[in-house]
Amino acid sequence: MKNIIALCLTSSLLVACNNGETDNPPNTHAPYEMNVEALSEHVQILASDEFGGRAPGSEGEELTVAYLTKSFKEAGLAPANGDSYTQDVPLVSITAKGTPTLNISGEGQSFDLAYRSDQVVWTRRQEASSSVSDSELVFVGYGINAPERGWNDYEGVDVTGKTVVMLINDPGFATQNPDLFSGNTMTYYGRWDYKFDEASRQGAAGAIIIHETKAAAYGWPTVDASWTGAQFDTVRADKGADLAGFEAWITGENATKLFAVSGLDLDDLMAAATKPDFKAVPMPLRASVQIANDVATVQTRNVAGILEGSENPDDVFIYMAHWDHIGTDPTAEGDGIYNGALDNATGTAALIELAKSFKTMDEAPKRSIMFLAVTAEEQGLLGSSYYATHPLVPLDQTVGGINMDGLNIIGPTRDVTVIGLGNSELDAYLEKAAKAQDRVLVADQEPEKGYFYRSDHFELAKLGVPMLYPNAGYDHRELGREYGDAKAAEYIKKHYHGPSDEYDPNWDFSGAIEDLELYKATGLMIINSNDWPNWNEGTEFKAARDAQRTAK
Repeated sequence: MKNIIALCLTSSLLVACNNGETDNPPNTHAPYEMNVEALSEHVQILASDEFGGRAPGSEGEELTVAYLTKSFKEAGLAPANGDSYTQDVPLVSITAKGTPTLNISGEGQSFDLAYRSDQVVWTRRQEASSSVSDSELVFVGYGINAPERGWNDYEGVDVTGKTVVMLINDPGFATQNPDLFSGNTMTYYGRWDYKFDEASRQGAAGAIIIHETKAAAYGWPTVDASWTGAQFDTVRADKGADLAGFEAWITGENATKLFAVSGLDLDDLMAAATKPDFKAVPMPLRASVQIANDVATVQTRNVAGILEGSENPDDVFIYMAHWDHIGTDPTAEGDGIYNGALDNATGTAALIELAKSFKTMDEAPKRSIMFLAVTAEEQGLLGSSYYATHPLVPLDQTVGGINMDGLNIIGPTRDVTVIGLGNSELDAYLEKAAKAQDRVLVADQEPEKGYFYRSDHFELAKLGVPMLYPNAGYDHRELGREYGDAKAAEYIKKHYHGPSDEYDPNWDFSGAIEDLELYKATGLMIINSNDWPNWNEGTEFKAARDAQRTAK
């Protein structure tokens, strides 16, 4: 593998990484057919130990950016940022030193919750240290302030300087009441990032989320992997002074202990928190945290190539995927490399294959196509957020796009999962392309997990750009739905955000190729038209799109 990587990254760019290609663009007289072998090779390289888990700011980033730049150039794409294939994304890396403890005192007791096994604590304040002492705990239910839904868990309580304790997800999921929030489908109010941000807006000194595997949609090992080590954030003028002094997750078992010490019953309060008349409950406990940080500025990069349209080059359709993953944990016993093969070396590889396929079509596309590999998705969609606020093509000239975050590795399926099905007019194009493959669209099978808010399309969506987020199907053409369900569950349980998400030569990428052909056909219907798809009525993004089109 090292020899392959060295060959791929040679500075002369004369020897190609795939299928013996040269530095010249593919032969435009022989349309390129996306294939399992090339896709598999890209994934194998990007997810190799040599790339170290592709963390932003690491040597793995240097290898990844070089690989993508070379691949985009060889595919015949032009640089999307002037004469550059990259867009600088300035971030700050904040790494807690040692093992910060979360001390809880009160009711005649004082005890520490152990780092990583009982709690994970950090700060987004961009300072060498952050401390909170004897901050009163307040249980604020789901920590939601949603005026349009007549819901405010902070009503009647001042949490300034206090530490709020919150439940993950939202009341609709907890009750399965379709008339409460969105029932089983997680809303943005159920997401951890919303909860921490709202706690800061309310003036809290600290914010703690109680972990529940089902409600969070992932187990404690994912929390441990995702919120330890370097944490990235955008560069803030005030260095995060308006943020809570600390943020944390605690295990459900330890939460039960805290409430018991307080003389409160967590189960009873969880039930009460699902009612719109819930009132925050003070807890007779105080939290103290001391965090020492290594703070560094990190210049990471999005990578973008563009294929100029033949008739309407100012209009652009985007194919996007995040290239980054979690990196390497130097403290781990055994394998500490989070290779991120499925998540998201597969989507990154797809950008390369799609670019080669579009470039070699017999007729050039009428609108421009951007192939955008964004950074720092795993750190909170930071690369896509930066792109959305610093677009290389104005958002009012961005027709729409497709986000790829994890391809199909189980083989061809009769169905195509669409995260956020029903949100936009893009569904109709995808449905037409799927019908040509004798396939059907199905809604997210696990809407309670909030996947729509957990990948990069969301940052463009919330600023108005219609985005599709299709995913692998479940109904395997030969082995059936039960097989697809089992494989999906196996990945989440054993490999998601773990060191074992490694390239597997037994993966069947034939279904991924079928999906990529689907995404290409879907895009072409829009790219070769004058259509401007919009969000559907009732979605939270339509107003922003309407404003863009009106201004345009």
